[in-house]
Amino acid sequence: MSDTQTQAPSRDDFAAMLEASFAGQDLAEGTVVKGRVTAVENDFVTVDVGLKTEGRIPLREFTGPGSTAPAVGDEVEVYLERIENALGDAVISRDKARREESWDRLEKAFGTKDPVNGAIVGRVKGGFTVDLGGASAFLPGSQVDIRPVRDVGPLMNIEQPFAILKMDRPRGNIVVSRRAVLEESRAEQRAELVGQLAEGEAREGVVKNITDYGAFVDLGGIDGLLHVTDMSWSRVGHPSEVVEVGQTVKVQIIRINPETQRISLGMKQLMSDPWEGIAAKYPVNATFKGRVTNIAEYGAFVELEPGVEGLVHVSEMSWTKKNVHPGKIVSTSEEVEVMVLDVDSDKRRISLGIKQTQGNPWDRLAEKHPIGSTVEGEVKNITEFGLFVGIDDDIDGMVHLSDIDWNKSGDAAVQDFNKGDIVKAKVLDIDVDKERVSLGIKQLGGDPMDESGVRRGQTLTVTVSEITSGGIEVTFGDDNTMKSFIRKSDLSRDRDEQRPERFAVGDKIDAKVTNIDKSSRRVSLSIKALQIAEEKEAVEQYGSSDSGASLGDILGAALQQQEPKSTDRKPSDETATGSEEADEKVEEKVEEASDDVDFDKMTKAQLVEYAEANGIDIVKSAKVAEVREAVKAGAGK
Repeated sequence: MSDTQTQAPSRDDFAAMLEASFAGQDLAEGTVVKGRVTAVENDFVTVDVGLKTEGRIPLREFTGPGSTAPAVGDEVEVYLERIENALGDAVISRDKARREESWDRLEKAFGTKDPVNGAIVGRVKGGFTVDLGGASAFLPGSQVDIRPVRDVGPLMNIEQPFAILKMDRPRGNIVVSRRAVLEESRAEQRAELVGQLAEGEAREGVVKNITDYGAFVDLGGIDGLLHVTDMSWSRVGHPSEVVEVGQTVKVQIIRINPETQRISLGMKQLMSDPWEGIAAKYPVNATFKGRVTNIAEYGAFVELEPGVEGLVHVSEMSWTKKNVHPGKIVSTSEEVEVMVLDVDSDKRRISLGIKQTQGNPWDRLAEKHPIGSTVEGEVKNITEFGLFVGIDDDIDGMVHLSDIDWNKSGDAAVQDFNKGDIVKAKVLDIDVDKERVSLGIKQLGGDPMDESGVRRGQTLTVTVSEITSGGIEVTFGDDNTMKSFIRKSDLSRDRDEQRPERFAVGDKIDAKVTNIDKSSRRVSLSIKALQIAEEKEAVEQYGSSDSGASLGDILGAALQQQEPKSTDRKPSDETATGSEEADEKVEEKVEEASDDVDFDKMTKAQLVEYAEANGIDIVKSAKVAEVREAVKAGAGK
């Protein structure tokens, strides 16, 4: 065609050009169309999709995972965003074309719950970005693997299967999981492997992980737990003492849980049981040597041989050391001599004793310090109920509060001692079974009450030591070591004289012993009883209590009869005559005083006083008639 013809096209040329211009009008924006690569240069790929102008796509949109760069002439699918932009160019995208294609494919896979292939291409907050063949998905960090993964580098840009957990096309959100695929695969593999295993079977495995309670062993695609108690018949402190990571071990399948598919393994089951025939090997009362493996508050464990341990209870460790921690008697790894006390093969228990291998110091104590002997020792402890005094071989004897002093109360007597004092004591009792020794300090000297010779009805001269509103306290005996209390009502027969204040500290007075109670170590004294006794004695000798004449009158009259009546008589005659007359008068008065007392006219108070003064036992709370009969009976003896 000439230049003239080109500048003046014919009708046919115009129709062809018009048809060509309308040929691209069938292409709709927002759809995937096919195009041909016309050029690849400067990191861009030029694609002709049949529009007025060609479109340009970055080369990186063609070179994703599993894709290669296109060549000139290749036919590719692209997404038509706009037919023409402001510059007159077509706006197309390879990524969006792949994304649309991927969404259709992923929706079908999501509906059938089939896994889809993809590759981890980047890291974002909380997880990773996965390219699912053009569509981007989010992979949470917890869904990467069954166990936490510290380094995800080896998994990057590698095509692998993922399960779609959630997808929202309008928002363009897809959530995938690699863990779900692994768990499903593992469950299938585990079920297959579990079906191949049998309880009691021995297999080899590799230690994958060690914890405080055991080790996980890989049996070829499935893990089993080797508990620390099933590693050895002997005591194991930590699993790392027996196995290490990567070690190949031979184990026995103890138990398989079909529901959870958990497998329990054991190593000691492949060894001979040391507890077989244990009763014959370690008979009761036999002595053996062993090593202390563990110490607890209640005792110590002693290994007799590998896999066989016995317990030495804290009560079987020492004859003398009580209430102490076992760690103060034995130490870990120490070799000790023990005696077998009991064997229980069914419960796999052996009771041992250490103190039984030693002599019982309590038996020696009874021989060395028999009852009644005197011992000397240090005050080890002072308690609310007495003193503990060390004797021999760490044996302590107890001095009770009541055995410290004859006269002082226990609380007062214990104040005289301090921890560490050296004291002497008398052995009162030895109980070997209960492991107790009773000592007494006051028993070293005689009982002041026995040595004083005080008896009931005796008259004592006492010294006033203290005056109270209720009576007076007095002392008596050798060195005034014994004490008694005279009540206010016993201070005098006369009520007006029953006043404690009429006495002074240091006064010496006479009182009658009315009662002696050795159990309570109490001597009862009464001035009133002494006065009544003295009056009774005088009345019995010189007159009657109801004659109207006092003892002074009786004696005065008798003395007057002895005086001479006249100077004419001879001294000898006068004296004889006066003496005879006086004797006759006294005898008459004495005869009158010796008459029986009229108990029927006495009141109950008078009867009680009479009984106390004469040592007659009565019941004070009884009726008057009963008291009167008791007094009459006592007076008639």
